[in-house]
Amino acid sequence: MAQEHTTSLRLRLRYRFDHLVAGGTTALIGWLGLACLAVVVPASTVLVWSDRSAPATLAGRLTAVWVSVGQTLKIGGAVGSPVYVLASVTLALVALLFVSTLVSLITTGINRRIMSLRLGHSTVLEAGHTVVLGWSDQIFPVAGELVAANANQRRSAIAVLAPKDKVEMEEEIATRLPDRGRTRIICRNGSTTDPAELARVSPRTAKAVLVLPPGGRTGDAHVVKTLLALNAAVPEAGRGAVVVAAVRDSRHHATARLAAGPDGHVLCVDDIIARLLVQTARRPGLSLVYQELLDFAGDEFYTAPADGLAGRTFGEALLSFATSSVVGLVRADGGVALNPLPGTTIGTGDRLIVLSRDDDTAVPADVSALVDEDAIVTAPPAAALAERVLLLGWNRRAPFVVDQLDQYVSPGSCLDVVALDDGDARGGTAAARRNLDVVFHGGDITDPRVLAKLDVPSYDSVIVVGEVDPGAAGAAAAGGAAEPAYSEEALADDRTLVTLLHLRAIAEAARRELVLTTEMSDDGNRLLAPAREGADFIVSGRLISLLMTQISESRYLADVFEELFDAEGSEFHLKPASDYVRADREVPFATLVEAARRRGECAVGYRLRAGAGTGPGHGLRINPDKRERVRLTGEDWLIVLAES
Repeated sequence: MAQEHTTSLRLRLRYRFDHLVAGGTTALIGWLGLACLAVVVPASTVLVWSDRSAPATLAGRLTAVWVSVGQTLKIGGAVGSPVYVLASVTLALVALLFVSTLVSLITTGINRRIMSLRLGHSTVLEAGHTVVLGWSDQIFPVAGELVAANANQRRSAIAVLAPKDKVEMEEEIATRLPDRGRTRIICRNGSTTDPAELARVSPRTAKAVLVLPPGGRTGDAHVVKTLLALNAAVPEAGRGAVVVAAVRDSRHHATARLAAGPDGHVLCVDDIIARLLVQTARRPGLSLVYQELLDFAGDEFYTAPADGLAGRTFGEALLSFATSSVVGLVRADGGVALNPLPGTTIGTGDRLIVLSRDDDTAVPADVSALVDEDAIVTAPPAAALAERVLLLGWNRRAPFVVDQLDQYVSPGSCLDVVALDDGDARGGTAAARRNLDVVFHGGDITDPRVLAKLDVPSYDSVIVVGEVDPGAAGAAAAGGAAEPAYSEEALADDRTLVTLLHLRAIAEAARRELVLTTEMSDDGNRLLAPAREGADFIVSGRLISLLMTQISESRYLADVFEELFDAEGSEFHLKPASDYVRADREVPFATLVEAARRRGECAVGYRLRAGAGTGPGHGLRINPDKRERVRLTGEDWLIVLAES
């Protein structure tokens, strides 16, 4: 015998209603009409019978009830012959049908338009804007730097296209970037590899297009496909925008450059990070210099017209600006020369590369008369010494670090590598080396016993790179849908944080400061790092975002950064200030610029040792006014652009 349901009356009524709605439009209209009549007719009857002025006869009252029902239901309620009443009701129903249909069509159209706008499928009608293709954590530093770069513009716009919900993108940007100044950030939903959908952000009329590298193993392939789609959507002949992209793996760099075309700029994350790790490891504090120069919050690279300097030498130009630091030339043919010889002649049509607060602050002002000749000293070149470097961890970029280090160090230098699998490390650096002797050790860099055996304080510098434990990575991948996604970069950062904890304990026990350079993927993890304030961190995601933004604003900067990060070109150095001027003597900064010029270098700032551990500046001063007087001790550093 079947059992009866023991549900409440509310649930049974709801079930009946759901069944009624499922019956279709005709049934719903019929039942809705009956429901209206069941309410309106009795209510109208009560109103008529309770009205003292109602007709006395039954026929009159029934007529009054009919008029009330007709007016309530908007069907007229006309009184007269049956034919007249029927025609009146028919016209009222037809009018009601047409009006309701018209309202429904208008409402549906408006809702469809609103939904289309919310989906982000409309076309951006902007010109001179910046297009960002793709979505990752890099979108926030990129957008933030573009906002800072456009702070002095009356109106600017950023158009973001990504396969992500438009509303979600806007909410995330509003949360992470609450202050956007005068810059409008417009989000559109669509595939970056579909030429038709690329048109939604109007790349043809943009001034710059940035292609962000997404995470995952297929991220570089996605960048290449996006560049190909951009070529299909906007042929290079009709493109006026600067195209800047980035790939993570150096093996895909050549492919991406072919897809970007001769006028596109493709950054290789592996190569750039490896170069900066080596440069910073050998010159502590250099990461702070690059951080200052690459964001738009302080001083950065600009070009300035060489008005009045044509025919004069580059050395003379160094003291021709009081509030800007001259560091190179952009030739009339577009070639870039960083730190050329002081006797290099400035040609007609050349432009100066300067470090300045903004693009309109490079104002000529001769300060050569401020040079204090008596304060300048001539120190002999420092003898090249062999170095001992410790590399903790191993990843895809580590072989590039070894190769770059071999180009920088003096003969007889030694590199000790500690990695989970020293066999993989050996296989990644099989090429012959000129100056560097590499010794591999198998071990877990998060194990304090392994670190204790290394005598870490005895090394000239220590480099920590992100290393993933294969066992932990496999466990995270097999965790199932219930567990949060955990990328290899996040796992590597976690191991780096643990290693830094042990290194800090070792430094405290030895009572000496380690020369430590650390690679991080996430800038948020850098804030958690157990390291001294102002320590050297190379945060790959943020650094590449800053570089892409700088190049998007000035395309010639691609050549500038290429030379800065190349072992063969000029790069920034922190050198003892006492090698240039007498210690503890107050001099105008113009004197330091002249002292550096005589060595074939460009002085761009200084760092005070007394303030190295105190934020936010950490003793760093970039592009000081050359009229400003400064007293540097034998422990302070001068920041110069030089070849060695």
